Amino acid sequence: MQFSIIVPVYNRVEEVKELLESLTKQSQKNFELVLVEDGSSEKCDILAGEYSEKLQISYYYKENEKPAVARNFGAARAKADYFLFFDSDCIIPENYFEILTKSLSENYVDAFGGPDAAQPNFNTVQKSISYAMTSFFTTGGIRGGKETVDKFYPRSFNMGISREAFFKIGGFPITKMHPGEDMVFSIEIIKQGFQTRLIPEAFVYHKRRNTLSSFFRQVRLFGKTRWVISQVYPETFKLHFFAPSVFTLGTFGLLVLSSVSPLFLLPILFYCILIFTDSLLEYQKPDVAVLSVVMSFCQLTGYGIGFLDSAIRTKIFKQKLYNIGTGGFYPPKDSQIEN
Repeated sequence: MQFSIIVPVYNRVEEVKELLESLTKQSQKNFELVLVEDGSSEKCDILAGEYSEKLQISYYYKENEKPAVARNFGAARAKADYFLFFDSDCIIPENYFEILTKSLSENYVDAFGGPDAAQPNFNTVQKSISYAMTSFFTTGGIRGGKETVDKFYPRSFNMGISREAFFKIGGFPITKMHPGEDMVFSIEIIKQGFQTRLIPEAFVYHKRRNTLSSFFRQVRLFGKTRWVISQVYPETFKLHFFAPSVFTLGTFGLLVLSSVSPLFLLPILFYCILIFTDSLLEYQKPDVAVLSVVMSFCQLTGYGIGFLDSAIRTKIFKQKLYNIGTGGFYPPKDSQIEN
């Protein structure tokens, strides 16, 4: 089985270097790499050239049109029958392709997704953010590789799809909404009859954001687009989508009531102790455990605020936030290409 790895890049030279280095160490090299520079001011062209003797790389530079267009652009130029999409800040474990080839050979699916994790040498902030995004006590563990009773929706930081399925669907949706276009893409995969599944062993190390403010902005956008997608695809809506918003409002209410009695702070304290203990058991680092508490509150409140903001704007003020539709796909443009 052969794979085409497609990676959109925007001003991530150092991260891309780590990605390329990890790909050179794969135990099985049955892949090509398509790097699509999406209008970066800090280009990866020299770096791609340095690794061209170790990896089969195709490098393209195009004007900035956001990740969805860059992924479609790369897919249109990929050669293999199965496409893989990674974020440029991912590091791939050495046995990834060995695991993936075996898994798809034994149980083939049209599209799959894998989880992400923190590499042992990640810094304290990166590990705490990884915990907040993958823990059972924050996201239910779904992003950490937990199977669900519902259909599985792959995410573009670690996603695979057959060439046939990709082009039948029309590629990633072209929309002003980001993040969230990968979720729309996954919904379309399932709607059009293709099979998906999670491959827990095919994980990647994901560096994610590295500051509290950038992480908060990111998860707020996740919440915002989750509501919008639920309105376009009402069949995907689940009541638990409200959980972060309920958590946010509940936390705020308890803080207000604590002025009446400190006892109202006990639920918040209990949750902090729960997160701290669980993170400490996982990472064995007190500093990571402390920051995991901060990032967990950041993840839940950011997502909750974004979700509520979208709900209020669309339901009360009747605003139309994004026009994502169900068929907003078109072929990538050949503008300002450097091959």
